[in-house]
Amino acid sequence: MSAHRNPPGLKTLGMWLFVLSDMLTFSTLLVVYSALRFANPAWPRPFSLNPGILFATIMTIVLLASSLTMVWAVDAIKRDQRKRTVQWLGATILGGAAFIALHLMEWCHLLTVENITPASNPWNVPLFGAVFFGVTGLHMAHVAAGLVYLSVLAAGVSRGTFCVEDVETGGLYWHFVDVVWMFVFPLVYLMAVKP
Repeated sequence: MSAHRNPPGLKTLGMWLFVLSDMLTFSTLLVVYSALRFANPAWPRPFSLNPGILFATIMTIVLLASSLTMVWAVDAIKRDQRKRTVQWLGATILGGAAFIALHLMEWCHLLTVENITPASNPWNVPLFGAVFFGVTGLHMAHVAAGLVYLSVLAAGVSRGTFCVEDVETGGLYWHFVDVVWMFVFPLVYLMAVKP
């Protein structure tokens, strides 16, 4: 008996549908964040250039670098260089893990030093913490899910069970996570720089 195979492109279509639905979720959150921010003249601006914006910029560079290694993983699988593909997927996973580690360090700083929590902050604008931790936490959860996804993908590529479309589909998800951050970074961080 031959194994059942999905028609070509079905995985990619499924990922596109997921990405589009998730895009609506993030778009809604960012629109709500922006509306709350502009409707409230007392909206907090907690991020100084150093360490706040500098740290967020480093996180951005790390995430963008991981997107580049994902591009190289897709290129390697197209050339049927499975070992190289796994190496580039590993580099992408390391970049994502570094992003999460940096993000958690930022959260610890905000919670313990700046006294900003999801329910309270020094400015008495309770929605600020809820929306900030909600948006950045949801993004971080997507990065963490991506790390699991890419780990499974790397294991499958090394065993020869995953093909070009599988790696391209993983790349689509990872690039989506990076693109979302390109909206979160300016809206949540750069527009909240201390005067």
